[in-house]
Amino acid sequence: MTATSDLDDSFHVFDTTLRDGAQREGINLTVADKLAIARHLDDFGVGFIEGGWPGANPRDTEFFARAQQEIDFRHAQLVAFGSTRRAGTTAGQDPQVKALLESGAQVITLVAKSHDRHVELALRTTLDENLAMVRDTVSFLREQGRRVFVDCEHFFDGYRANPEYAKSVVRTASEAGADVVVLCDTNGGMLPAQIQAVVSTVLADTGARLGIHAQDDTGCAVANTLAAVDAGATHVQCTANGYGERVGNANLFPVVAALELKYGKQVLPAGHLREMTRISHAIAEVVNLTPSTHQPYVGVSAFAHKAGLHASAIKVDPDLYQHIDPERVGNTMRMLVSDMAGRASIELKGKELGIDLGGDRELVGRVVERVKERELKGYTYEAADASFELLLRTEVQGKPLRYFEVESWRAIVEDRPDGSHANEATVKLWAKGERIVATAEGNGPVNALDRALRVGLEKIYPQLAKLDLVDYKVRILEGVHGTQSTTRVLISTSDGSGEWSTVGVADNVIAASWQALEDAYTYGLLRAGVAPAE
Repeated sequence: MTATSDLDDSFHVFDTTLRDGAQREGINLTVADKLAIARHLDDFGVGFIEGGWPGANPRDTEFFARAQQEIDFRHAQLVAFGSTRRAGTTAGQDPQVKALLESGAQVITLVAKSHDRHVELALRTTLDENLAMVRDTVSFLREQGRRVFVDCEHFFDGYRANPEYAKSVVRTASEAGADVVVLCDTNGGMLPAQIQAVVSTVLADTGARLGIHAQDDTGCAVANTLAAVDAGATHVQCTANGYGERVGNANLFPVVAALELKYGKQVLPAGHLREMTRISHAIAEVVNLTPSTHQPYVGVSAFAHKAGLHASAIKVDPDLYQHIDPERVGNTMRMLVSDMAGRASIELKGKELGIDLGGDRELVGRVVERVKERELKGYTYEAADASFELLLRTEVQGKPLRYFEVESWRAIVEDRPDGSHANEATVKLWAKGERIVATAEGNGPVNALDRALRVGLEKIYPQLAKLDLVDYKVRILEGVHGTQSTTRVLISTSDGSGEWSTVGVADNVIAASWQALEDAYTYGLLRAGVAPAE
């Protein structure tokens, strides 16, 4: 079902994640994936979602059939992508043009050649026939009641080689009834000043409504898109998180954020910009790629502050070191605790964690020194908030937060004659006055320790059944003497409603892992509201 956009038609946000974004190496979308992403994009409020090329492959054909039945689009219109008719035939006889109509999409994007060398070498036809292909296909689809956008492939390279021919393709498409003619930087080699100059000239010389499609090969796709808008383009084509072939496309999220927050254009339904961080991460989950932590606006580090000087200023006014309020895009400010931390960083981090340090300068100073001391030994807290919170609570309360006392632990790796390995761990501990000895096997020594700890503690703390180790990272730190080294382990744990990270440091990976596991279980019980042992 196709929605009627609740925004006016004067500016288009056009998403092509499901087609161009899916060409990224490592992305292989099922039909179910495409349906899920389409729902997220519609929730975000984009005006157009390009679903793929029906008729070119069975998966895209199935997607359009199911999307029409299964998605009640509230904001977006579904767009089918295809090509102008083949040389030497008519649009009405071309099977792939017929497939575009059969998709049920009311909006169709046609890719057309606008570079003279591509016409002659790739299409193997004449420049005049290429113009006829554009004219006939646009006219035919318009006669069938479809709205048509035309993507001028390799436009900027074609304009450099033969500007008059490139402009003639734009004029032909517009005069045939294309609502928007999109200038594509297909090779991604242009820079913002070049984009702005060409778009300004083409707009003045053709009078067509223009759009922009920028690839990111120079790292300028977002800047190039905004430069085109500055020059008069009123249609921007982007992909979620910048996914796309080679290094990617113009990233939907910084483009939309810039348009709304910097240009003052309302390009999404009111209030939807606050959903941006959630939508970005949700789509990353669907495509099975880790969200970029340093992505503008939506990355978890986008509003993270580490330097003590920054923290001191932010304590007075957050705007002193932030270009926007992160809540406007659904993100949050974070204070990173490291050996660069000062008193202000610790106070702000405590406030973030819900621990009021009450202006206690002695306490804050003690925490600062404790952090710096431990970081010298290899610990890191900027990526292990849970371990930092446990450290902070220990300093505030004057004693560690304890749910169990460890008597001993051991892990055994047995190498068998057939080449297989057996991993077994035993933990001995005390919890609520009870001595517990638990043994478990695992697919590695750390997994065996995790299972043994769980086996031993779940009888006392059933809340631990919800915990799941979701990530495990090991880093070997530079040794102090010769070949000596220190191992740092970071563990991420989830209870189904949130994730937290803990750190362990030791001279071997098993001991470091055990420290991180202890903190992970302790923090999980704290999150669950369990009272610690006296």
